[in-house]
Amino acid sequence: MTYQIITPKDSNDFDRYYYFRWEYLRKPLDKQLGSEQDDIEYKSIHRMVIDKNKNIIAVGRVHNNTPVETQVRYFAVDKKYRRNGLGTHLMKDLERIALTNNSTKMILNARVNAIKFYEKLGYKISKKTNLLFGKIQHKKKKKVL
Repeated sequence: MTYQIITPKDSNDFDRYYYFRWEYLRKPLDKQLGSEQDDIEYKSIHRMVIDKNKNIIAVGRVHNNTPVETQVRYFAVDKKYRRNGLGTHLMKDLERIALTNNSTKMILNARVNAIKFYEKLGYKISKKTNLLFGKIQHKKKKKVL
């Protein structure tokens, strides 16, 4: 499979990127378009994976919580492309970005159904966290870089 990990560059890229996030992370929870964004988009680093036809097949975002702690949010892979290493490549890219910014720790809130994926990448459960929209349990995961 041919794919490329890129940063959205213009308003068209960001429109497509946010729509993908909504479609995979918020629409299944009956949330409105717009719920896939928060108030720190402007200071976050956004990455998306595109196929040879420039279709988005995965997305992820990182932002610094502290000078040494980076958080992953809004991570999603199209169901047709799961379990083939694509998610791992995107997570490794996000970790590389964190290391470039001098982070020593990555954290994320993983949905229960994604815990095994993150554990394979070396993330450990640190505690139970929020019940997203009263529907989906999350667990806080962390990894020392």
